[in-house]
Amino acid sequence: MENFITGHLLGQNVDVYCGGCDKFFGLVVGSADEVLTLKSEKNIFTFIAINKIVAIWARSDGDDTKI
Repeated sequence: MENFITGHLLGQNVDVYCGGCDKFFGLVVGSADEVLTLKSEKNIFTFIAINKIVAIWARSDGDDTKI
């Protein structure tokens, strides 16, 4: 999945679902050593273990829903 993320989603705003109530969103700024790095609008970084990701998708431009 790491190659997919860096090849298709790098530089895009995404939603990430890891199961249950574990949901994240932000700008994909990198991926290394099986860890996805997201950056929020407030410049806060979130690091997610790629093997925990259930689903990931690009956010639509008008999507301001906080998950």
